[in-house]
Amino acid sequence: MTQKVPMTTAGAEKLRAELLHLKTVMRPQIIAAIAEARAHGDLKENAEYHAAREQQSFTEGRIAEIEAKLAYAQIIDITALPTSDKVVFGATVLLSEEESEEKKRYQIVGEDEADIKDGKISFSSPIARALIGKFVGDIVDVQTPGGLRTYEIVDVQYV
Repeated sequence: MTQKVPMTTAGAEKLRAELLHLKTVMRPQIIAAIAEARAHGDLKENAEYHAAREQQSFTEGRIAEIEAKLAYAQIIDITALPTSDKVVFGATVLLSEEESEEKKRYQIVGEDEADIKDGKISFSSPIARALIGKFVGDIVDVQTPGGLRTYEIVDVQYV
């Protein structure tokens, strides 16, 4: 049995929207492109046909990948959890870097949702692993590529 993978409701909705787009928009476009290319005759030397088939292969692969991710997802609605000062999957955490006092805000999300530019870090990242289970006011040491960093957990939000 494959283990369930945590995912936020927002992450699941984003995947469902992409899946719907692939099935209802991309698939029909590709089928039409293949039919048009076939109408041009000899398929062996038909670049349009081969390009459309390649795009079809990519699209069907992505559909299968998304369906598998959703099938194995444990979707967690962070807003439905009882709020506390504890850092859990899906929580948004405000950190203060001890040395520089620089503030950073991260949401702990599933691996497919992680986007550091958007402040979303994977639950399996070193920072998230150091934070999960801790509380507001706790001091955590995180081994980063730039060396050991010490953070204080300033706030935890369930949004």
